[in-house]
Amino acid sequence: MRSLPLALAGVLAASTAFAADLPSRKYEAPAPVVYAPVFTWTGFYIGLNAGGAFANSRDVTFLNTRTGVATSFGSGDNSGFVGGVQAGYNWQFGSFVAGVEADIDYADLGRNHNDFGVVYYDAFGTPYGVGRGSSNHIFGTVRGRIGYAFDRALFYVTGGLAYAGFGGGGFFNNNDNVKAGWTIGGGLEYAFTPNWTAKIEGLYVNIDRGNNDGNLVYTAARVPVTVSSGKNNDAGVVRVGVNYKF
Repeated sequence: MRSLPLALAGVLAASTAFAADLPSRKYEAPAPVVYAPVFTWTGFYIGLNAGGAFANSRDVTFLNTRTGVATSFGSGDNSGFVGGVQAGYNWQFGSFVAGVEADIDYADLGRNHNDFGVVYYDAFGTPYGVGRGSSNHIFGTVRGRIGYAFDRALFYVTGGLAYAGFGGGGFFNNNDNVKAGWTIGGGLEYAFTPNWTAKIEGLYVNIDRGNNDGNLVYTAARVPVTVSSGKNNDAGVVRVGVNYKF
């Protein structure tokens, strides 16, 4: 009976020694799975823009109070370069993106040098109507934006406050004043890196410059003439831009 435990102990010792002689099997941990970060439009951004504007100035009408004859002059279309800076903030919820944006641009729409054919004078003999400007080179907006994002491509509509110095009839001295109005438009913005985006947008801008009705001026022969001008000036703006998103 004593030989059985001794035999079992011998078999166990031999098995242990045999197992120690076997080559070890090493298991390596699986490589971690790296997921690309999900892009989001949420965040603050600043950028630059440049493009063109096509502005329509108001008409000016002269009424000869003696003959009753009215003569109208179109102040004409002004087109030129616009460019400046913008800043804003976006919130993304699902595939929808809402935001606010403000911009201010230099608008080189030229200065009309209107020649109405006749030099008119005020009651004190001051001449009117020759070489008056129609732009003070300021244009800006404060707008809301809402759009739908297809991953890194954002299609949006936009609208809000506009202010500008372009327009004016080119007759009265105050036509260069900055006036407020409204704007509406839309665009496409694409994020080509997690932080950099590029956009193209178009805006319709309407600036209310107020009526100038019944202003009395005189010809050189002291014939009284009343001058009236239209109310609104509008413009189309097409811009491209680039933004850096924080």
